[in-house]
Amino acid sequence: MAKTYATLQTSQPQANLLLITLNRPEAANSMNTQMGLDLLDLFQAIGSAPNEQRCIVLTGAGSRAFCAGGDLKERHGMSDQQWQDQHLIFERAIRAIIACPVPIIAAVNGAAYAGGMEIALCCDFIYAADNARFALTEVTLGIMPGAGGTQTLPRAVGTRRAKEIMLTGQPFGVQQAFEWGMVNRICASNRLLAEAMDTAAIIAGNAPISTRQIKQAVNFGMNMDLASGMMFEIEAYNRMVPTEDRREGIRAFNEKRPPKFQGR
Repeated sequence: MAKTYATLQTSQPQANLLLITLNRPEAANSMNTQMGLDLLDLFQAIGSAPNEQRCIVLTGAGSRAFCAGGDLKERHGMSDQQWQDQHLIFERAIRAIIACPVPIIAAVNGAAYAGGMEIALCCDFIYAADNARFALTEVTLGIMPGAGGTQTLPRAVGTRRAKEIMLTGQPFGVQQAFEWGMVNRICASNRLLAEAMDTAAIIAGNAPISTRQIKQAVNFGMNMDLASGMMFEIEAYNRMVPTEDRREGIRAFNEKRPPKFQGR
């Protein structure tokens, strides 16, 4: 990723593995208009060339916050039209993250509040530091979750739990998030990124067409009845039968060596 961004840092710790860091630590990595534009541009670029990446880790700069949500200082004094115009940018950025065909791991390094929690929920799964906290606080500000939270949170923790979280606006800790099924793994703060990157490296080492098709089958299948989901799965499966990666995987197994997947 050669392009640079005002509010994001990107790096390639290894081939085909992208680390994205929300980089406004002075503002708890809160999302201003520029961050919305940067996320939209970056994830549109990834979606347009999915073969270039095999896994993504998304985290926040510093140890205090993953993302504190929308930047309320920037929003202070906005007209209704300015607010809606900005939110449209956020909506498009969130849709681009959700639509990203490449697997994404959220490495939540601190507070993930409001839009920050919604960004984490857009990822395929979440690893969180032992000091992480979560909340959807919008109801305390006279608004409501508008970056997918009313849809992604019930899918993660169940409808009744999600309603309680959103209707109270109260924060909750990482242990609760883990017990409710929202967080996959709790990590020591100084090990969070390493553990997320280790898992990302395993994913990046697998056949990239396979990982993308699995992600697509799960995401679309969750919105179908079981029979339709099974049919969709077979269509996703058949996409891999004529690939060189499928042939390489079988060859490598029989030759007792690691496969070398090329994404073809």
